[in-house]
Amino acid sequence: MKLLSNATLGLALLTATTMGISAAAADSGAFTGTFEGRNKHITTGTVSIMKAENGSSVLILGEDFSLDGAPDPSVALVKGGKYEKSADLGKMTKIKGMQVYHIPDNIDWSTYNEVYIWCEKFSVSLGVAKIN
Repeated sequence: MKLLSNATLGLALLTATTMGISAAAADSGAFTGTFEGRNKHITTGTVSIMKAENGSSVLILGEDFSLDGAPDPSVALVKGGKYEKSADLGKMTKIKGMQVYHIPDNIDWSTYNEVYIWCEKFSVSLGVAKIN
């Protein structure tokens, strides 16, 4: 597993702190992973999932995140390599840099083992990060 740089971790924690996630909570409760491209796409960078002090959870794509492009990429939590629309966190607003996605309360993110960048139009993964 690739470790987050101090700058990336600091920015993620700053973003998370403004959303009510303490540094201690982020250090102790974060799941992290690193993206690898799929289906001839180049997807790189880090992802973290953190629980906020108020009980809500967020998925953070690191400032090092990059996707080479797609018509309609979205971010989804995945179990055992099977994409389910019910765990899709929403359309991406950009293909590079830090992004924060709210995880709905009805999704227990601790039961998922991957994060997908998903293309709905072609029903394929564009990138996969194993999280732990």
